[in-house]
Amino acid sequence: MTSTDGLSLHTFRGLRYAPHRVSSLTAVTSPPYDVVVRPDGVRHLETADPYNIVRLILPHAIDPATRHRKAADTLARWRAEGVLTPDPQPALYVYEQRKGDVLQRGIIGALSLDGPVLPHEDVIPEVVEDRAALMRAAAANFEPLLLSYRGEGTATGATAVIERATERPPLLATTTEDGFAHRLWAVTDPAELAEVSADLASRQALIADGHHRWATYQRLAEEHGAGAGSPWSSGLVLLVDTARYPLRVRAIHRVLPHLPPERAVAELNGSFRVREVPGPLPAALAALDEAEGTAFLLASGTDEGFRLLDRPDPELLARTVRTDRPEAWRRLDATVLHSVLLDEVWRIPDHPDGIRYIHDTEAALGQAAKHGGTAVLMRAVDEETVRQLAAQGVTMPRKSTSFGPKPATGLVLRTLDDA
Repeated sequence: MTSTDGLSLHTFRGLRYAPHRVSSLTAVTSPPYDVVVRPDGVRHLETADPYNIVRLILPHAIDPATRHRKAADTLARWRAEGVLTPDPQPALYVYEQRKGDVLQRGIIGALSLDGPVLPHEDVIPEVVEDRAALMRAAAANFEPLLLSYRGEGTATGATAVIERATERPPLLATTTEDGFAHRLWAVTDPAELAEVSADLASRQALIADGHHRWATYQRLAEEHGAGAGSPWSSGLVLLVDTARYPLRVRAIHRVLPHLPPERAVAELNGSFRVREVPGPLPAALAALDEAEGTAFLLASGTDEGFRLLDRPDPELLARTVRTDRPEAWRRLDATVLHSVLLDEVWRIPDHPDGIRYIHDTEAALGQAAKHGGTAVLMRAVDEETVRQLAAQGVTMPRKSTSFGPKPATGLVLRTLDDA
């Protein structure tokens, strides 16, 4: 879609759980769909409450078409039964997450797709198709993307609206299993909405989390020929001013279920230095963080033994890593992992059956142990590197970063049939 000069965030009539129809808000929320560790995580959420949002974002069925139709039917039934009810008027929503010394605040709204939004990661076509089929069937945005922008770092513009909202009683407040406290407020005052609009009109955003859903929004907008005013021409997002509320950046790990650790090391054939690193896990991760240059941890998940890979063969790097990209991109751990190890050394195709992307370190080890495969534990990339590459139009290998804290799924939904 054609890009405009700044961001345009629109109000929408949020769809939210009726508190008296569910056991608790905590019991019906979920992490984003790609963070839920399947199948154990799905089962855990499904048993928390019969109306848990996971039944919409990750429905069960024997084939994709049936899954997506099941989600659409479930959404329609919950709306008809009054489990999910629309707010009385369109609004932007101020959203706060707090845990210990971590505080994140932002604004949830429907963002026009023709604004300056910078992706920093590639996407997997099969995942985009799956998310598109789900949104198409349900005519809904179930969970907001996490986008960051650089504001003034002071309580002006949109940030002033956010901080005034937090002085009022919230629409909802809950604490999720991960210990984060969540609060939500509606902003409907025309003067405050105008204040937000004027501030964002000069901003550009970076996709922190949700590349596949952003690509899905764009695909569906093209399918619907969505022009200005169409609900399909915008998508549900959470915008955070990281000058005011810095995001945390964590790594996303890889699990190679069909590659046993012994074979993974044997096939390196001297292309990397390999060292045994003693556990437990925190000590091994500390050794990874202290390593200079490219480095990874390999683990089976069955014991406390870890192998640290570093010092890749320069000739192998020169032969396998693209030279038409900036040096910062060529040095990324994820670039070397995919270009050298996965594509050239281990020859594992980037397909869900061959590579699983898992955010939680313990969960990655558990999956490796379960399948007799190898967990490749990664380091995080700092936000400034991500932003600089994105500004140059350079995308990182898919699933290179995990920005957070991520918005909880299920606090506010957006439907497209009455947006």
